[in-house]
Amino acid sequence: MADMNAVRIHQFGGPEVLVYERAPMPEIAAGEVLVRVRAVGVNPVDWKTRSGSGRAAVGKSLPIILGWDVSGMVEAVAPDVTAFKPGDEVFGMVRFPELGSAYAEYVAAPATDLTPKPRSLTHVEAAAVPLVALTAWQALFDTLDLQPGQRILVHAAAGGVGHVGVQLARWRGADVIGTASAANEAFVRGLGASQVIDYTTTHFEEVVHDLDCVLDCVGTQTQTRSLAVIRPGGKLVGITGQVEPALAAARNIDVQRILVHTSGEQQAQIAELIDSGELKVEVGEVFPLREARQAHELSETRHARGKIVLEV
Repeated sequence: MADMNAVRIHQFGGPEVLVYERAPMPEIAAGEVLVRVRAVGVNPVDWKTRSGSGRAAVGKSLPIILGWDVSGMVEAVAPDVTAFKPGDEVFGMVRFPELGSAYAEYVAAPATDLTPKPRSLTHVEAAAVPLVALTAWQALFDTLDLQPGQRILVHAAAGGVGHVGVQLARWRGADVIGTASAANEAFVRGLGASQVIDYTTTHFEEVVHDLDCVLDCVGTQTQTRSLAVIRPGGKLVGITGQVEPALAAARNIDVQRILVHTSGEQQAQIAELIDSGELKVEVGEVFPLREARQAHELSETRHARGKIVLEV
């Protein structure tokens, strides 16, 4: 069996367990595509899985390959796949929330998880898109049902999901307020936020009130505090953490937590917005695949602006 370069873990733990080494090439099954990977997006779920707390690792035999966001070129297709052919440039979020095994030179992916790469993006830029853009899309439109003219607060507005959420909410016609550090104020305003609250110096609940909804990318404590700024009948969606249901019910606020899911249709719509100039995904830092450990260390600080990408 042929092999390839990949980053694997042989045990759960800190960034030091990431090992750049030779690994078996994946084989494609019915409905799948073999992708020669050019770049891989790094997300918090990657290091949560590495540490042993991610659901994707439950019951799996070690070693495993991490990673879900890929951009690359189709190398081969299963006989029943007609949507793609060798040479096509594609991107997508592979198999989430099961193991995607994307930190490698090749990945086998269901054809339905892939979409033609946005024409205007490099592979590094495209690899930064899928998980954060799908998360923001599903939070804002599927869960919050955000409407034009509504007022929304986006927490961690300079981060991965947050900076996409600001743009998508503004595109929908909402009035967007973001929390970010002072260093990122101009960046977040440039994305379309009408107001930016410096969370390091200001309590957001002291300056905004009667909002229609909140998109939280931080966690339980921030969500609990956010209940005070949402009007009765409003909504909150979080991508991590969970508010005590009784607190939300007391204020008549609909609180939900979402887990992103793959959607080729939504990925195609996102690609159209990117190519039309309506949406951009900020690439913060790029590391070669063999430096996945450094990428994880940066991601775990939770202070990276935009997305971290591994170049293969």
